[in-house]
Amino acid sequence: MTRFVLVPGAWLGSWAWKDVEALLEREGHAAYAVTLTGMGDRVHLATKELGMETAIQDVLNVIKYKELDRFVLVGHSFAGKVVAAVADRAHERVSKVIYVDAFRPERVRTPQGAFNPASEFGPPPPGTYAIPLTEETIGRIGPDVKGSNLKRMKSLATPWPVRLGTDPVTLSKNYDPVKEAYIFCSLSGDPVDEIVAGKWGKLEGPHTVIEAGHWPMITKPEELARDLIALANR
Repeated sequence: MTRFVLVPGAWLGSWAWKDVEALLEREGHAAYAVTLTGMGDRVHLATKELGMETAIQDVLNVIKYKELDRFVLVGHSFAGKVVAAVADRAHERVSKVIYVDAFRPERVRTPQGAFNPASEFGPPPPGTYAIPLTEETIGRIGPDVKGSNLKRMKSLATPWPVRLGTDPVTLSKNYDPVKEAYIFCSLSGDPVDEIVAGKWGKLEGPHTVIEAGHWPMITKPEELARDLIALANR
């Protein structure tokens, strides 16, 4: 049995992993889907000051209070920053980190991963501090989200607190022993062929490619669950 800790990306909560969680458990594995503070069913806890440190502590607390050891840490989208920092701090417990169409850390000891999401997805509405998920954004990076999946995403997505994008993370030497693996999505707009070829930095571990947009847990849960299981054992 493999234990998976599933960390969702922007606009999502644990609800996004529902199908993948069920598929993993059907294969005899254990899955723990996290909702980061300020999103999903914890949207009522959002504040202007909410940032990366809270997100990191969210995952560390799941690890602590679920008493997890030797597990696979999965981060989607911006949550690649979250799982990288968690893997740095809980390196003795983490057996692998899988980045799903996600931020991938560089081997530096200086702050990294900070960016302004408003420049890519538009600014927060006046007087607010979180960026809503628009249908334009879904169509641009998740063109395969349609029909009932689109309706579900629009009803359950919650605004993404800006500081979760603008806050950097800083990794220590403890991160180095952690094994990385990657899942890329060919329809999300990234140059996957160039990434795999190493044009944007060497990949440190195995990878797979899913023909999906940015949200394969919504549109291709079977393929995603299959690849998570395969990569966990490589």
